[in-house]
Amino acid sequence: MTFPTERDGTLPRRAALAKARQSRRPSRLGRQAGAADEPDYLVPQDTGFPALLRQTWQRAVDAPDLATSVDVLLTLAGHVPADIQLRALPVADETALKVLVGRSWRGDARSADRADGAGTAFLGEIGLDRSGRLAVRVPSKGPLGGEADLVDGVLRVPWSAEDLADYQVELALADDRWQASVADCRQYLLAAGSDGRRGLLENLTEAALRTAPFILYAGERQYTNFRDRNTLTGKTLRPGHPDCALSTLAAVPLELWSDSDVLLVVCLTLLVRSSGYGRIEEANGTQLTLDHVALLFERTRTAYNAADATLPPVPAPASHGVAALGELADALATRRRELMGTGTVQLYREIYGPLMHKIERVAGPVKDDAKQLEAALCARLREELPVMGDTLAELTADVESAPGWLAEPHGEFGTGLESLVYETVRAATAVFDADFAMSRGMRSLPALIEALRAEEFPKIAAWEIPHFFCCVVPSPESRRLFGGSASHLADTAWAISSRMQYNSWHFLVGNLPKVPEIAARDHFVPPAIPDIAYYSDQHHNGHVAAKVRFTVRSPQAVEVLGRKFNGFMDLRLLRCEGLPFDEQDLLAADRVSAFIARATSLAATLAAEGAHIEVASFDSQWHWDKIAA
Repeated sequence: MTFPTERDGTLPRRAALAKARQSRRPSRLGRQAGAADEPDYLVPQDTGFPALLRQTWQRAVDAPDLATSVDVLLTLAGHVPADIQLRALPVADETALKVLVGRSWRGDARSADRADGAGTAFLGEIGLDRSGRLAVRVPSKGPLGGEADLVDGVLRVPWSAEDLADYQVELALADDRWQASVADCRQYLLAAGSDGRRGLLENLTEAALRTAPFILYAGERQYTNFRDRNTLTGKTLRPGHPDCALSTLAAVPLELWSDSDVLLVVCLTLLVRSSGYGRIEEANGTQLTLDHVALLFERTRTAYNAADATLPPVPAPASHGVAALGELADALATRRRELMGTGTVQLYREIYGPLMHKIERVAGPVKDDAKQLEAALCARLREELPVMGDTLAELTADVESAPGWLAEPHGEFGTGLESLVYETVRAATAVFDADFAMSRGMRSLPALIEALRAEEFPKIAAWEIPHFFCCVVPSPESRRLFGGSASHLADTAWAISSRMQYNSWHFLVGNLPKVPEIAARDHFVPPAIPDIAYYSDQHHNGHVAAKVRFTVRSPQAVEVLGRKFNGFMDLRLLRCEGLPFDEQDLLAADRVSAFIARATSLAATLAAEGAHIEVASFDSQWHWDKIAA
């Protein structure tokens, strides 16, 4: 295959149009695209997030008591930590759960021994809405069926006179905290002035545009850039759209901002100050209040202080006020850069797919489990590649000492770089007991180098998804997941590859100067730390179809002409069932990913010196030949 690049010239227009009309699905190669009467593979109805919500609700209904029902709802039947859902609740609902079942994220809940139905003074309700959040009918609310989009019915919850009295006291205290938080935030925005507020709104609009989907709450209001209920700039709403909550505030006097909008702007600003746009996702699915920001910051502060005892500890804030939390946010941002700069501390994120919630972690030391995985992988690579060493560091040093073979044919591939990518991914599939492993990158390093030298950034922004590749290698046993069909497995692998090519396209320009063409093009901030994900087969249609349940992702930077491209490539491991990956898996996978990234940087150096390194493999035909043929 000769891949059409800017360097090689493009296909004649007629041939290019004819090729574009053909299906790229491996099982349909050479046939007209879109000609099938129905989808080849129908996704079962009992999959994805709606199915999880139905299963969760049924388990809650079948639970023996109210406390157990609430625990099932809070954890979505064991799929997420209860803490996330507890922090999603508005003040009244949060207070009700504290009084009725003794559950509170603050850790100050009372014992909830109660006799259901004894002396009922008010009959409340608990339901589950279609975003996965609990809904509670408290004395000030009408029936939930008229206010919330519920998964099914409601659980009837009797309140005693004692419950009502306790609720009244607790609610007054909680309301006072909330109102004080709002007042503090308003004062901060007032002091910022109209120009300062405009700057905050512009920065947060850019954050919403360049960040993965999130759903946030402030009081009863939901703010999201996700799917059809968008209220913030994202894939659906353009910047300046009248439906975007941030855009509509730009010309509105502060006095007319709702309390929820005030909390949204100030709390998001604090989160971004502490770690850039990515910190927003660590609040995903929760309420935006100063207390919640303070909790997130305290967990982060504690983790950072424990990560490196040679650094002076980051002090606790004097209060939960905006000024004190702002100082702490700046201190956390500085400490985060210091930790990542040492090379001895590994940060990563846990991702809970049903709520898209992320938690930043500091990894512990590499243990025997990770070392054994690395040793097994190195043994496989020594058999297939011209490299020597017992560790990935030694293999990397060996490649660095004589990288020329990366630009020469090797085995069945046109370049050693392609061979290294494939053999490393293949070894990772086996060693990590993954159903799929994959790694992505750019097809033509010479084309990228040529454009960078000429500073043709608009040209790079105009490149499309075929300028990138992703090598996907399933395990021999993974066919069982797709009805035993080799063609279904090949089609799934190619669907995964296509999506990963899109990710490369999506991240690349985030590393370039923000000329108008770059700023106008859809892109996310490139990822810089690895992550472990649980139950990702919920929202993304492709994830549901490909059964993407448990994953490890390790993005890596690649250096091209002295320019660092964050998220240029990654290694991903995928399990469709069974046990999730753990921290030791992640630490080992991160070293594997770094090995491929370093080889890619060396290949870029060779290309800059004149070597013609084009990745011609890993297209749909290649995936068909490798998997189905």
